[in-house]
Amino acid sequence: MSCVVVVGTQWGDEGKGKVVDLLTRQADVVVRFQGGNNAGHTLVVGKDKFILHLIPSGILHTSKKCLIGNGVVVDLEVLQQEILALQERGIAVSPKNLGLSERAQLILPFHKHLDLAREAQKGKASIGTTGRGIGPCYEDKVARIGIRVVDLLDPEVFAERLKTNLIEKNFIFENFLKVPPIDPQAVINTYGPLTEFIRPYVTNVSLRIEEALSENKNILFEGAQGTHLDIDHGTYPYVTSSNPVAGSVCHGSGVGPTRIQSVVGIVKAYTTRVGGGPFPTELTDEIGLALREKGGEYGATTGRPRRCGWLDAVVLRDSARLNGLTQLAVTKLDVLTGQKKIKICTGYSFNNQTLTSMPARLKTLEACRPVYEEWEGWSEPIEGIRKRANLPQAAQKYLNRLEELVRVPIGIISVGADREETLFPDNPFS
Repeated sequence: MSCVVVVGTQWGDEGKGKVVDLLTRQADVVVRFQGGNNAGHTLVVGKDKFILHLIPSGILHTSKKCLIGNGVVVDLEVLQQEILALQERGIAVSPKNLGLSERAQLILPFHKHLDLAREAQKGKASIGTTGRGIGPCYEDKVARIGIRVVDLLDPEVFAERLKTNLIEKNFIFENFLKVPPIDPQAVINTYGPLTEFIRPYVTNVSLRIEEALSENKNILFEGAQGTHLDIDHGTYPYVTSSNPVAGSVCHGSGVGPTRIQSVVGIVKAYTTRVGGGPFPTELTDEIGLALREKGGEYGATTGRPRRCGWLDAVVLRDSARLNGLTQLAVTKLDVLTGQKKIKICTGYSFNNQTLTSMPARLKTLEACRPVYEEWEGWSEPIEGIRKRANLPQAAQKYLNRLEELVRVPIGIISVGADREETLFPDNPFS
């Protein structure tokens, strides 16, 4: 029995979906533990491309059990669409292989309405939210006025809590944000059929995990976003509304910390970021544009172009510490093929000092300038390579230096988009 956690080490979009999909081969259960449908995991299987927002990536393996934990905020309309879309493409999705935590919080229409209205009011000061109601839903959870999946299953409880919520929300909509109010009855009418659709999937995820552990099964925990979008440890306020770090597995799924054996940190061979916020190694020149186009750096959820830059070892060292990483999984190494020179940021220059960890003060971080090492690039295609030792010497030196800087071994290397274009020097389940 092994419990393996997969987390992003940068600002999300590191390629977690592909790695989770591959590791699922050794797992029996795959659990999503935080975030919402602001995340998008892209999987390429042969000529087929799948983009998942709420359902764990392991759903493409029909013999596996997938669970959506209590730490996830769930838009039931999106979840229903995702289930139906997969079924239409021949992927088996049923209560036999997918479970939804009864304790998960629901994203409701007023959350999305509030999210979009706030961003519109902020104008240039907006933080780049996806507008999917994630933040407002987590706000209600912490304020203890949220509506959970289990509340939805009782029509009277759902209607009462919904109407209570909308007294306050509609006052804010009409009097502060100057947008139309939400009709509670319209929401009730929409969620009646949704309730019956989702009811068979609802379960106690913590108990399902415990049962799997008692049967010595392998469990894979799948996070969304990245470490530096963490609400506590990220580049606040340009962060998400949950905790993407590995510690969130425990409260987001109902498993104890002593059950976890390894934590895999996914790192893109360069760095990307979507939306606002500081990005010390960002490239706004032709190299940045080339990385974006070659890497297909457009948001799986929003389609927004990602900002691209060189690999930042400061970001990665912080992630190694915050998550207790036991190994790294390097993705999109092939995107760097053809670059004559490749840079790695080893520290930040600020006021004649060199910082080796990310400062909490946003103004300080924005004033930091990256301190670079320059490495030789390679031109040989690497997509067909299946052993690390067979990679071009320049690529091997680049990976070796990454291990030295972060002090975490590389256990997985992705050399192309397809499932099979992945090297496994060290399988975390072995």
